[in-house]
Formats: sequence, C-alpha cells, structure tokens
Amino acid sequence: MLLENKNAIIYGAGGAIGGGVARTFAREGARVFLAGRTRASLDRVAQDIVASGGRAEVAVLDATDERAVREHAAAVAAAGGIDVSLNLVTRGDVQGVPLTELSADDFLRPVVTGLTATFVTATAAARHMVEQGSGVILALDSGSAVGSPMMGGTGPADAATDVFVRNLAAEVGPRGVRVLGLWAAGVPETLSPEKLAAVNGGLALDEAAFRGLLGNLASMRMLRRSPGLQEVADTAAFLASDRAGGITATFVNVTGGIFPS
Repeated sequence: MLLENKNAIIYGAGGAIGGGVARTFAREGARVFLAGRTRASLDRVAQDIVASGGRAEVAVLDATDERAVREHAAAVAAAGGIDVSLNLVTRGDVQGVPLTELSADDFLRPVVTGLTATFVTATAAARHMVEQGSGVILALDSGSAVGSPMMGGTGPADAATDVFVRNLAAEVGPRGVRVLGLWAAGVPETLSPEKLAAVNGGLALDEAAFRGLLGNLASMRMLRRSPGLQEVADTAAFLASDRAGGITATFVNVTGGIFPS
C-alpha cells in the first residue's frame, strides 16, 4: 500500500474531492484525519472509511482559523506525527461574470480565502514536518493561472497558490519536506447543476443541458475525456507516497490536457 502507516490530514474532507481523496488515502493504508466545517459530511466519509476497514478521525474546524488549525495539527503530531497535509477547502469563487462587471469582493474572495487556508494549513503542518525531517504538503487548484476567461478571481487565486507552493518547497526542502500540488478542473463526479449554479449564478441547466456541458468539457481536453475523481485521488496518493520522493515544488497536470503545463 502506498501510504501504509502514514498520518494524513485532509482539510475540506467532507467535499466531493476531499471525500474521494480521503477514502483513497485510507485504502492505501493511511490513518486519515478529516477536517472541515460541517460535521455531518465529515462523519459520512469517516463512516465509509471505517466500514471498509480503514482508520479515520473527524475534527470540525475552519481552515482559515490559524489557532484552531495549529492546535489540531499539534494534536495529530502528538498522535504519531504528520506525514501528509492536503488542503481542499472551497474558496467562494464566482465565475461566469466579465471582470469589468465583477465586484471587488467577489473577485478577491477566492484569492484571500484560498491563499489564507493554504498558508495556514501548510505552515501548521510544516512546523512539525521539519522537526521530524519528513513530510508531504499537497495543494490542489484548477490550473487557471495559465489564463481562463470568465473565471473571475479563480485564475489569480490559483496563481497565488502555485507561487506559494513553490516558495514553501524551497524553504522546507532542505529539511526533508516536499511541497507540491495537482491541477484538476471539472471533475465530473463533483459537478451538478446546483453546484455549477452556486458558482455561476447565471447558469441554469436542466439534465440534458448539464450532460451537454460535460460533453463539451470533455471535448476541450487533449485526451477528449475528463479525468474522474478516482484518477485525481490516485494521483494525490502517489504524490503523497515515498514513491514520488523526488518530486517537489511543482504541480502535476491532471486536467486531461485542458492546457499544457
């Protein structure tokens, strides 16, 4: 198993991607610490993991709350160390609106929320990882820093995450800690008409239109298909494992080739 006897904290573990990654990490042998703001969704993921023979613990916290995150990280470290930390919390992105019509609040929200959560969770883990001389800090964004129209603050938020990951990797690498991430966008199992409307208020889709959108999204990719949730989760598990020990300070493109990296 890729992550046997590893302790992994997953922030935003109650979400679609977070839950998928948590289940995969547990299947690969990790003891997963599920963190997020909604206990009910975290408990559902934990119950699935335990029912499958895995190990999971739940903590309700806000990933932008520095004190709460540090206290939780300290508790996990005391329980055997932190081997992996992954931030997957939502950022409040608003898309589908031209930049000239977007409010400053809607533009900046994903930048501020996303970078704050990534900074707080990554540095909390890094403090313990540098002491033990090992560890992996992972991030995930859509890769939209390459340039994506009608995406609001998503591109700048992704760019901020990308740069932070590379800078932190340079600082903690000499102490044995790897910092890297994944680009994933439009994972079909994580989408629904309701979720898309929450990000793009002008998008109202019936089932046929939603299926058409998924088809168009697949056709935009070099592979002509959209990578699934399990592919994203499997990639995260590999990057968190010792088999990826030579990889740091970069992002792995799991978009199916929406753009080159």
